[in-house]
Amino acid sequence: MNLEEFNALSREDAIAVVRPALDIQRWIEAVVDARPYGSAGDLSETAGTVAHPFSAEELESALAHHPRIGEKAKGDSKEAALSRNEQSAVDPNDREVQDALASGNAAYDAKFGRVFLIRAAGRSAQDILAALNERLGNTPEEEDIIVADQLRQIAVLRLEGAVQA
Repeated sequence: MNLEEFNALSREDAIAVVRPALDIQRWIEAVVDARPYGSAGDLSETAGTVAHPFSAEELESALAHHPRIGEKAKGDSKEAALSRNEQSAVDPNDREVQDALASGNAAYDAKFGRVFLIRAAGRSAQDILAALNERLGNTPEEEDIIVADQLRQIAVLRLEGAVQA
């Protein structure tokens, strides 16, 4: 869909377009209610800044929609399809990388109590693995900031894919 079409949608239909990018209701409504957008850049800028900061509850709810890195999302939802596409650089047949990701995911979950989240689109499996290992050295407070930023980056990329200029 193009930007003009998005701007013209009913509020309800626009919410349906935005929700797969990031299922945080406050963010969705802020993005939709800021219409009309003059450019795709305006949409991306708004999506990257509204509803800041996310609450701990919003982050945890949004993370529930993300599979572990290296595990392909199941189902036929838009979010699952987006996630599979974003993780396409992680080869499920590369046992060494899969084992390292599984180990790193387990360590991350044990330390932070949630799924490791990273904008995987455009990154190699080795880059993702290196980031995972590096972030294991973070404090929970540092990681909260990084997770929120990664979530916004993913949301903006997904929204840009759904609404083109």
